[in-house]
Amino acid sequence: MPSEIIKRCSAAIAAKGWNIAFVESATAGRMCSEFALTEESGKILRGGISCYEVFVKEQILNVPHKLIEDHTPESAEVTAALAKQAARLFNSKVTVAVTGLTTAGGSETSEKPVGTMFLSIVTPTGTINDRTVYKGAPEEMILQVTDRAAGLLYEHCKR
Repeated sequence: MPSEIIKRCSAAIAAKGWNIAFVESATAGRMCSEFALTEESGKILRGGISCYEVFVKEQILNVPHKLIEDHTPESAEVTAALAKQAARLFNSKVTVAVTGLTTAGGSETSEKPVGTMFLSIVTPTGTINDRTVYKGAPEEMILQVTDRAAGLLYEHCKR
């Protein structure tokens, strides 16, 4: 069952006549699934792609290897590139990209601990970028970043 903020965000996107697509690394499709459960999903949802592995980021979404090498797969720079590439692929008005670290073993550092999640949301009226560190189990972090994306996008739609 989607959260209230996801339901409100979905309704706000529909009210604007926009559609939405997702490109997800750390959340592996969960964000798109949450939006698919809203009443407006048939009006707004274009689709999504899970790009958990670097191969998908590079070979399918055409994110330059050097960008990933220079900034790591879980970074603001790679997330922004994913959003731009997916916006073209899906021809979507709104595109939400997310990367991050829900477990140890990725590119975590003391400056970028496990729980760090990056969002880049491309809309017709601007781009929203966000870096937040979440606490909890991996699923809790995924639900938190999903609600964060919905909240940021909802506020953006209300302008």
